[in-house]
Amino acid sequence: MRYNINKKGYYGEFGGAYIPEMLYPNVEDLRQKYLKVMAEPEFQKEFKALLKDYVGRPSPLYFAKRLSEKYQTKIYLKREDLNHTGAHKINNTIGQILMAQRLGKKRIIAETGAGQHGVATATVCALMGLECIVYMGEIDMARQAPNVARMKMLGATVIPAVSGSKTLKDATNEAIRDWINNPVDTHYIIGSVVGPHPYPDMVARFQSIVSEEIKWQLHEQEGRENPDYVIACVGGGSNAAGAYYHFLEDTKVKLIAVEAAGKGVNSGESAATSALGKIGIIHGSKTLLMQTTDGQITEPYSISAGLDYPGVGPMHAHLFKSGRAEFIAITDDDAMEAGLELSQLEGIIPAIETAHALAIFKEKTFKPDDIVVVSLSGRGDKDLSTYSDYFNL
Repeated sequence: MRYNINKKGYYGEFGGAYIPEMLYPNVEDLRQKYLKVMAEPEFQKEFKALLKDYVGRPSPLYFAKRLSEKYQTKIYLKREDLNHTGAHKINNTIGQILMAQRLGKKRIIAETGAGQHGVATATVCALMGLECIVYMGEIDMARQAPNVARMKMLGATVIPAVSGSKTLKDATNEAIRDWINNPVDTHYIIGSVVGPHPYPDMVARFQSIVSEEIKWQLHEQEGRENPDYVIACVGGGSNAAGAYYHFLEDTKVKLIAVEAAGKGVNSGESAATSALGKIGIIHGSKTLLMQTTDGQITEPYSISAGLDYPGVGPMHAHLFKSGRAEFIAITDDDAMEAGLELSQLEGIIPAIETAHALAIFKEKTFKPDDIVVVSLSGRGDKDLSTYSDYFNL
């Protein structure tokens, strides 16, 4: 069975491009050109040079000794938190800004939830001298204020989304509206493996540097390329897509996707799409989506601003439906405890999104000789006020 995208832009039954007519020329232009552009030696050379000299890649694959001792297994952390801007998001924005330049676009728009993608987009726009507009839910702007300040300092215009739940879904709606109104000069840098084809595949390819590095780094440290498990948190799912990419077709490598259960999967305040979702269309692709019986999108909830998306990228919907990946939902409380535990065992404060992935070790037992790689997708600076309030620090 194939786990990568097919020629029509589908992962199994999920994917495609369900878009308004106004966007068709823009999306079709990108679809026809993205693979050719990415294959150009000059593009690859520029992309790799920026990842090395600007982002600081390769990011380390760190053996977490004290965490491993506690859970009696070999735990490696892929340190995406050490990238410039503090998360995996920059891998994709570097790729997409180079793509936008080659497509002749002068204006960049983006959506953001936790703010990391917004910061990464504002960063590359400053680097390349392009106009940047970031849409962000009003609630997310309040809980991720440091990232709003960073975006503004980098020269971006941050526009609050004040409809619906005032979070990521609504910011995405506003960005798509902008794109419909400005189709000619604007490139929309989508921050996750969501949206119409070719976005899920393009973002996954830019993020695949993560699993590419894991393979050679693990070979250096353990004498083998493949871990037993790769674990990542999933909202839309770009850090997971990058961490899984080069292992997708090797079923000996088990994949675990960790979603946000919020206050409990069945509490009515959750973002556990695999448990609660049904097939639907959101933001241009067919995927699993939390919705009411009459097809209205359910408002998701998570303490983490980056995981409260009501759907999941089509790659992950396919990995779930086919059984290739195991999906586990982690509550706010368990994620917060796991974030504190990593801080105090390893001296690394993770983003709350990442803390969901780390909570897996309380849920699942691994063998002593299992090699478990966790995508440490982001650092926790942006979440300090949430941690502080939660633990009364």
